[in-house]
Amino acid sequence: MVTVTVCVGSSCFKRGAGEVVGTFRRLIEEGGLAGRVELKGCFCLDQCTEGTTVRIDERLFLGVFARDVPRLFEEEVLARL
Repeated sequence: MVTVTVCVGSSCFKRGAGEVVGTFRRLIEEGGLAGRVELKGCFCLDQCTEGTTVRIDERLFLGVFARDVPRLFEEEVLARL
C-alpha cells in the first residue's frame, strides 16, 4: 500500500491543492488501484511557503502543481507497487 497525502490547508489550497487531489484521484481510478493506493488530505505539512505539498509514504514533494502529478504518480507511486 502506498499512501499519498496532499496538504489541503489554506495556503496549499490557494495554490492548487484541489486540482492536485483531483489528478491523483483520477489516476488512481483509471489504474484500478483503489485498494493499493490510499489518497488522503491533511491540513498542514509545515511547508506553507513552498506551495502545495505532497507526501508519498514518508517522502515530501514541495511546490506540486496538477501538471506534476502524472510524473510523480509514475515515478513515485507506481514504482513502489
